[in-house]
Amino acid sequence: MILRIKKLFGKVKYSLAKDGIAKTGKRIAKFLKRKIIGGINDEFPSPEVSYMDVLFINGCTLPHPTRYRVTHQIEQLKAGNILSNEIFYEDLTLELVKNYRTFIFYRCPYTEVIGEFIKKAKKLNKSVLFDIDDLVIDTKYTDLIKYVKTMSPQDLALYNEGVERMRKTLLLCDGAITTTERLAEELKHYVPKVYINRNTASSKMIQLSQLENYYKEEFINCKVETLSNTQKRILTKVKKELSEREGKIRLGYFSGSITHNDDILMILPVVERILKEYPYVELHIVGELDIPVSLMEFKDRIKARGFVDWQQLPHLISSVDINLAPLESTIFNEAKSENKWIEASLVKVPTVASNLGAFKKMMKNEVTGYLCDNNDEWYTNLIKLIEDKKLRRKIGKAAYEEVLENCTTIYNGYKFAKYIIDNRRPNLMFVMPSVQISGGVLVILKHAAILQSAGIDVTLITQGQETGYVDKDGAILPVLSDKNNLYYGTFDKGVATLWSTLTFVTQYEHIKEKFYFVQNFETDFYEWGHIFKVQANQTYNPSVDVKFITISAWCKDWLEKKYGRRADYAPNGLDLTLFKPHKRKLDGKIKILIEGNSEDYYKNVDESFKIVDLLDKDKYEIWYLSYQGTPKKGYYVDRFMHKVPYEEVSKIYGECDILLKTSILESFSYPPLEMMGTGGYVVVAPNGGNIEYLVDRENCLFYSHDDLSTAVNAIEEIRNDLSLQEKLYAGGVKTAKERDWNNIEDTVLSLYNISRQ
Repeated sequence: MILRIKKLFGKVKYSLAKDGIAKTGKRIAKFLKRKIIGGINDEFPSPEVSYMDVLFINGCTLPHPTRYRVTHQIEQLKAGNILSNEIFYEDLTLELVKNYRTFIFYRCPYTEVIGEFIKKAKKLNKSVLFDIDDLVIDTKYTDLIKYVKTMSPQDLALYNEGVERMRKTLLLCDGAITTTERLAEELKHYVPKVYINRNTASSKMIQLSQLENYYKEEFINCKVETLSNTQKRILTKVKKELSEREGKIRLGYFSGSITHNDDILMILPVVERILKEYPYVELHIVGELDIPVSLMEFKDRIKARGFVDWQQLPHLISSVDINLAPLESTIFNEAKSENKWIEASLVKVPTVASNLGAFKKMMKNEVTGYLCDNNDEWYTNLIKLIEDKKLRRKIGKAAYEEVLENCTTIYNGYKFAKYIIDNRRPNLMFVMPSVQISGGVLVILKHAAILQSAGIDVTLITQGQETGYVDKDGAILPVLSDKNNLYYGTFDKGVATLWSTLTFVTQYEHIKEKFYFVQNFETDFYEWGHIFKVQANQTYNPSVDVKFITISAWCKDWLEKKYGRRADYAPNGLDLTLFKPHKRKLDGKIKILIEGNSEDYYKNVDESFKIVDLLDKDKYEIWYLSYQGTPKKGYYVDRFMHKVPYEEVSKIYGECDILLKTSILESFSYPPLEMMGTGGYVVVAPNGGNIEYLVDRENCLFYSHDDLSTAVNAIEEIRNDLSLQEKLYAGGVKTAKERDWNNIEDTVLSLYNISRQ
């Protein structure tokens, strides 16, 4: 409870900061309303800040169908261990695309936002489904409804527009979920895949219904002296209601919408005959229904009331003896569900229904109800039940047991959850310290882009406040925050990308396969005595099963030798559409490029500037490129470039002649490869992160750390030796081409046990 209160406080605090008092107030009001009416999302996850598996987008304003197709299906999925959320379609925003794996649009008319939302969801490899429980997807169906034909031209035009917009949303989706076989048959004309998930009774419905059964069957026989004062008042009320029913048989018709007028008219002759022949029979009607004039002579035995809250339905249905469920034989009615039978069965009231559609599919004639093909059968079956109390009890009990076993959210949760799982794309998350550009981040983003292009639903989770999207090589990569977002959803794969991110991956229980993407010996990021040095080193000996992967042959080697960790390896690549070679002339002032963060000691940038201090500044121009640190006091810099967008970096490399790279520690050193990709020359101190592709005097010149004069001589040699220039140019360009990302994408996918979809 304390944890739940803390979560709730956190969500309210976040909402106040993000959206202000007004919107937060509305959210709190919605939450309280959901609690009051018995909603099942007891964690109160706000759609905007939650990461979940499924989001239901509700396009229906009617409470009854929404309850069955949104609230109940959410409970089904929860029973199947999939958490989901809901939002009204007018509140949908494009930002929510990144927060869920599967989207289910229930009766949603098309809007521009919905169109853009679905387009973006598909781009991100999310699953998009449409849920519908009525044939309101095409006017060729709705034109068959008699009530629709009575509409005014203005109302009909508005209604038809809604139907057309419904179909437009349906056609954008990957598939459909529906309630009955006939609906599924028709929906297959619009979408390739259709799944039947029948309407089911929720846990709350069953609880309320069983309470009514208890009052009727057991509570009435309790000893009064054992009851509390409240129970005694209830007992008095129950006894009064039962006494009012004494000697009477009640037929119940719970009509729902006014479109059912023609259904009751179909059996009107039977109802009239029974009312004439059996003076103790009453007709109880709930819902929108025009009572036929011919029944007015029995008006003292007809009890009618309008719509009621669904929680009152079990009591009202249990107050009748026989439930009527007539349907005219139309394609529209064939598509309707068996809700009326389910609701009556839960309070052990037998149902007499038309032998049509879902009733025919789900009811066992003369066992869990009676099915009728014509009015003669309606009359015969009703008389059987009117005259035989034991038969009513027998049918009601059998129907109750059938529904409780086969038609509830809890017991049907597994099948629906399995369908959702089987029809979604595999997903993967990278947990990153930040998406701020660096060499390591660029590699992660490239892997993410490759995975997304292969059909994977990829999410980036940062340890900071960053959210939104990152564009990389045509991929749009969603970014969530481990601080601003609350995680309830599942991931097929989770990838830690820095020592500090491993805790999130290992402790989040809803990840099936866990990876540690090692790009460097991060223990040595910190000097001796720093607490992080110990903590970073601990991650190479994790307490849970983690698969190690790397992009560096050097990292693969030390992981195995020092820590006994086998790591899968894929080489790093280069985007040759950005890095295109051209031959340098070196006949004027030569531009030397220094790259690296001056604040990281292992980048050893200070040594680069010590080397250039020994060069003749009349012959050389010094450029400095850094994503993070700035020039220190004493650095000689002709041009400083800071936080340059990656797509512009190749231009800088192309304008320079020689890269001077002096890092002590690198997992995989990109700058030499990028420089060679543009046809430039490289003077570099060898380390574990560059020797896998650099060969001295073949594609670069090596010097040893602290040997400044050798580095100076290497720069001068490149400047003066034309044959060396030719050799290094050819070797560098060849090395860069071998590292073309297009040649190694499948190897990257294999790191994550993934093949192209």
